[in-house]
Amino acid sequence: MKSRGLVVLILSAIAFSGPALAASKRADPIKMLDTDNDGTLDLAEVKKAASALFAKLDPDHDGTLDARELRGRLSSKELAAADPDHDGTLTLDEYLAVVEQRFNAANPDKDGTLDAKELRSPAGRALLRLLR
Repeated sequence: MKSRGLVVLILSAIAFSGPALAASKRADPIKMLDTDNDGTLDLAEVKKAASALFAKLDPDHDGTLDARELRGRLSSKELAAADPDHDGTLTLDEYLAVVEQRFNAANPDKDGTLDAKELRSPAGRALLRLLR
């Protein structure tokens, strides 16, 4: 009977570790977005993730995101600043320009990559808001 209890304990641990591991991966943007597995995020990886998210956020498939579709990722002031044609929406190129600006702001050492420390900075957190 002791071995049966041990088997149940092991199976329970396996069953519950799957969601925990998935949650930890979601919680770690580097693990989630680091396609080359170098432990950092470069601009290409970030833009790839931002492009995929843009497509998901554009349910009407009109090629733009309005304030409602952006769902709090940008304040109205930030949206206005990122909207050069002042139409109240962002195209993919306009959205990626904001992503690149925030990437550069989060990269003070100008090495072209963001590590965990840089992503925890205010500028890094602002970038991550655009990617979630």
